[in-house]
Amino acid sequence: MWYNNILETIGHTPMVKLNKIVKDIPATVLAKIETTNPGNSIKDRMALKMIEDAEASGKLKPGGTIIEGTSGNTGMGLAIAAVIKGYKCIFTSTDKQSKEKFDALRAFGAEVIVCPTNVDPEDPRSYYSVSSRLEREVPNSWKPNQYDNLSNSQAHYEQTGPEIWEQTEGKITHLVVGVGTGGTISGTARYLKEKNPNIQVLGIDTYGSVFKKYKETGEFDKNEIYPYITEGIGEDFLPQNVDFSLIDYFEKVSDKDAALMTREIARKEGIFAGNSTGSAIAGVLQMKDRFKEGDVVVVIFPDHGTRYLGKMYNDDWLRDRGFLKDEKLTARHIIDKKENQEIITIDCEKTVLEAINTIKSLNISQIPVTQKGMVIGKITESDILNSLIENPGIKSQPVKNISTSPFPFVDLNTSIDKISGMINKDNIAVLVEDERGNIEIITQYDIINAISA
Repeated sequence: MWYNNILETIGHTPMVKLNKIVKDIPATVLAKIETTNPGNSIKDRMALKMIEDAEASGKLKPGGTIIEGTSGNTGMGLAIAAVIKGYKCIFTSTDKQSKEKFDALRAFGAEVIVCPTNVDPEDPRSYYSVSSRLEREVPNSWKPNQYDNLSNSQAHYEQTGPEIWEQTEGKITHLVVGVGTGGTISGTARYLKEKNPNIQVLGIDTYGSVFKKYKETGEFDKNEIYPYITEGIGEDFLPQNVDFSLIDYFEKVSDKDAALMTREIARKEGIFAGNSTGSAIAGVLQMKDRFKEGDVVVVIFPDHGTRYLGKMYNDDWLRDRGFLKDEKLTARHIIDKKENQEIITIDCEKTVLEAINTIKSLNISQIPVTQKGMVIGKITESDILNSLIENPGIKSQPVKNISTSPFPFVDLNTSIDKISGMINKDNIAVLVEDERGNIEIITQYDIINAISA
């Protein structure tokens, strides 16, 4: 058997029982693995449905341009369908999204316009507003508007809901879904609740988003809105695809818990999933008291981990945000293991001869060059040797005449891996400011000493 094109492979995704990561939950927890769709995400389902419905209604015409605001996954689904059906694509997105997502969209020939995150949806710079303006300006264009286009939720009513019902043999008791556009949770929930109104539908929200408070109070509170890191869930407005009457409860998950859980899923279950999956499983663990023995909990795993390699799966990215404990050696550890000695510097107006004498007397190979106490450059044995060969009389000239770019600065939490990568034949050390404001120098010898200590 074969398929006529890649679009025919969308859907019929597998369901996998989770084990180690949910060992403290008495229920059976099943993951609906949407990464097996051709675009590696659940958004392929609704992207194709929106296009087909627009074609049927005449809104999308042959040779047209699809313009959409997307965090990446919807864009991927639209881009793949556009390749097969002969459309162009222009996508707007926010600067908080991972670079891998944009690279993937461009691989399918799409144009990607990156817009600022921290602006209101009505702001002309927002990715919503820019996509709307482009739709008005580009001839023969169509904007799917995944947030308010009900073909989004209809795709999940027609596909995702029936698949889950069949795969669990109607035994599902809880559905857990991260809520962004609302299409996945609302369409799937509508089908499942028609089959069994007692099924509990649990939405995962993030801090900085309005969904949970709106569900519980009916109030749209702008004070709830602030920038967040988690991708794929939460919003600062109310999409028409979010049917709050179908969602029984919202659980909020922090950026940190979502990011760390994303990694844990790969390490404990061997499933390479994205950031919103981390949110969903963290939410399940936070809600463990809602589940009992005999329950069947289905969690949607919307997209693939490859789109987050530079973020949630990157130790330095996590460490920079304070999400990761210092499991590896860092600049702090290297400084702590060094002998307590004050860093030697030389003022830029001192002579080269004075620099030579300092290097000889202290048996060192490099000196940071300062001006009014600030590090502005460096001088090394090689710099001095090369300068003397060219001009022996340079000994009487100021150090600033032969100093080179300063050693790079790193912070105390920079990993030893990153520091090692920065030290090479052209750059033999890095500088770090300790907690007292003192400047310390780290050389290759210091790294070796810290590792072997």
